[in-house]
Amino acid sequence: MKKMISAVLAGVLALSLAACGSTPPASEPASGSAATSASTPASASAAAESKQYIFSVDDLTGKNIGVQLGTTGDIYAQDVEGATVEQYNKFNDAVLALKQGKVDAVIIDNEPGKVFVEQNDDITMLDEDFAVEDYAIALNKGSELTAQFNEAIAAIQENGTLDAILDKYINGVEGAEGYVTPEGTEYPNGTLTMATNAYFPPYEYYEGDEIVGIDAEFAKAICDYLGYELVIEDMEFASIIPAINSGKADFGAAGMTVTEERLVNVDFTNSYCTGIQSVLVLK
Repeated sequence: MKKMISAVLAGVLALSLAACGSTPPASEPASGSAATSASTPASASAAAESKQYIFSVDDLTGKNIGVQLGTTGDIYAQDVEGATVEQYNKFNDAVLALKQGKVDAVIIDNEPGKVFVEQNDDITMLDEDFAVEDYAIALNKGSELTAQFNEAIAAIQENGTLDAILDKYINGVEGAEGYVTPEGTEYPNGTLTMATNAYFPPYEYYEGDEIVGIDAEFAKAICDYLGYELVIEDMEFASIIPAINSGKADFGAAGMTVTEERLVNVDFTNSYCTGIQSVLVLK
């Protein structure tokens, strides 16, 4: 659903950070946009010149905006008046396009955006929020697992497990261990496969060959609670819902926002985290 974004969302920033890194190599070679426009990319100097007009969300009018294909940032960008939207399979590629002057701005979730800013001296984040949204876990329509997941989520929130995970990945609490599977945990109910896109730190990303992050540990805690062994499958973000619908995955967790469009094809659990859509530009 097309969304109208209001500047009043900026006031929710402090609350969202309380509710709810890592190392995405923005300098790695881009795999190419999944569905780019036919516009000719601007030069780096041209992008630097246009950046002087991007001080707020309103200044995105008529600009080239980079997004990850299938994300809510992709949906929101389509509503920006006169903007050309460049879609990429990974946020890494969108950020690299910004650095190369191919786009003027990138709409990205706040926490991953912070990681890119920390790792790139030539990138900054606008103070104004683009949107505020709720993250939840996606399951097939009518799945019996939805009620079970909601029960587990409530228990994990109440016993402090979610707070421990956020302390590790977002709040920067020294010595925070996050979630560790209790010794002796058994899996009498078999396995559950989680579909994700592991380029979205601190929610999911690679450490060596292992996918880690908020969603990975949160899903592990849920599956342990319910007696299922967790298997995580990495895929393009736009493939997550089709994987759930086809039975290739039992659920999806990738910092997924609840939207009316997605609710047509999947059910969502209760929200477990609040996210912010932010805007990255060149300094």
